[in-house]
Amino acid sequence: MDIALVEVEEGRVVFVGRPSARYLNPVGTIHGGWAATILDGAMAYCVHSTLKAGEGYTTIEMKINHVRPVLPSTGIVRCESKLIHRGSRTATSEGRLFDECGRLLAHGSETCMIFPAEAT
Repeated sequence: MDIALVEVEEGRVVFVGRPSARYLNPVGTIHGGWAATILDGAMAYCVHSTLKAGEGYTTIEMKINHVRPVLPSTGIVRCESKLIHRGSRTATSEGRLFDECGRLLAHGSETCMIFPAEAT
């Protein structure tokens, strides 16, 4: 999907992506699912960066607000996320998607469930 993880520290993650014509919807903008995917990845990995050995996680809720259309001409976008709360069973994070000029394209929040990971 032309999305890459570029920065990680505990409680903070940055992805970059390049929207392309293959993700156009019928009205000529990048499908909102593409923006949701980069936001979900960043917000979830933000929680992942806080896991202890033997813990797993999964997204249980996500909300996205689309502020501007994303187009193939938008160029490289940057998605920054940070941890809001980390408890023993749930964690919340937020993310923001920006264009190359720093304009906000979309933002969101996510809740993840934390659970004991099974040994494989």
